[in-house]
Amino acid sequence: MQITPLVWLITIAVTIAFFVFEFFVHVRKPHEPTIAESARWSVFYISLALLFGVGIGMVSGWNFGGEYFAGYLTEKALSIDNLFVFLIVMTGFAVPKAFQQKVLMIGIIIALIMRGAFIAVGATLIDNFSWIFYIFGALLLVLAYRQAFSNHESDPANGKIVKFARRVLPITNEYHEDKIAVKIDGKRFFTPMLLTIVAIGFIDLVFAVDSIPAIYGLTNEAYIVFTANAFALMGLRQLYFLIGGLLERLVYLAQGLAVILAFIGVKLVFHALHVNELPFVNGGEPLLWVPEIPIWFSLVFIGLTITVATVLSLRKTRVDARRDEVAVAEDVKEGKL
Repeated sequence: MQITPLVWLITIAVTIAFFVFEFFVHVRKPHEPTIAESARWSVFYISLALLFGVGIGMVSGWNFGGEYFAGYLTEKALSIDNLFVFLIVMTGFAVPKAFQQKVLMIGIIIALIMRGAFIAVGATLIDNFSWIFYIFGALLLVLAYRQAFSNHESDPANGKIVKFARRVLPITNEYHEDKIAVKIDGKRFFTPMLLTIVAIGFIDLVFAVDSIPAIYGLTNEAYIVFTANAFALMGLRQLYFLIGGLLERLVYLAQGLAVILAFIGVKLVFHALHVNELPFVNGGEPLLWVPEIPIWFSLVFIGLTITVATVLSLRKTRVDARRDEVAVAEDVKEGKL
């Protein structure tokens, strides 16, 4: 896949333009988006991402198109998991609904910048060291295990980074609209908005470590990695308000993502063995008998895993809700309530 510097510049410029548009049209004036507004823009950004993938397939071939779609699906799923943690952060810091858009926008921009840096580093490592696939594969298997047993229940308001910020900076106890800093009696104070952004920035760093090795397990093309990440992050703010209530019902999302990360980890290890250059593995010769997992299989596997995790989550929450209703009815009948 040949991407000229001009195409890179245009892509980055258009990406920046979208986020500038988002800020001035939607975020600059604090408000809580309606469901209709969030739905319209979510559909717009998802449609744009799908059309871009079709464009890649038509221009560069459907193998690259398949890599883009597999990467986009994976990054979108990881981004939704990211939203769940954002929701915990917003709750932990009691961010007013009208100001949550600004926090989300800043968090998404930080995520894009961090992922861009990781993409550049990852591309350099892959171009120069084939053994990095072993490292990425092992890292994803560890992350898959951690993801499977994570509960997202830690309190972001009491994290070490936030506690350090509270110690070294003068912080007010209340919000002052959506301002990050204010002057009180001639002295500058920071508001809890800054602490929220600090917490989200740290979370973005952790998620970048998850997402970049994952997508490099599906494609070696830095351009596809960047655009899949950019499109996964576009519209994430609207998606937060659209599925805010649904996030808490996706009880098996973490397990579904763990399966995807483990699958990509195995795929990376297989690829590392197939292009092996390490002298202590098979005498430095590639193990050509090791299968290479085709991109169409990866795309189907990822899509199916996300679907199964979503269906099982919604079924479980529906059954649990029905069981709670029955329990309450029985308590009322027996006079306990």
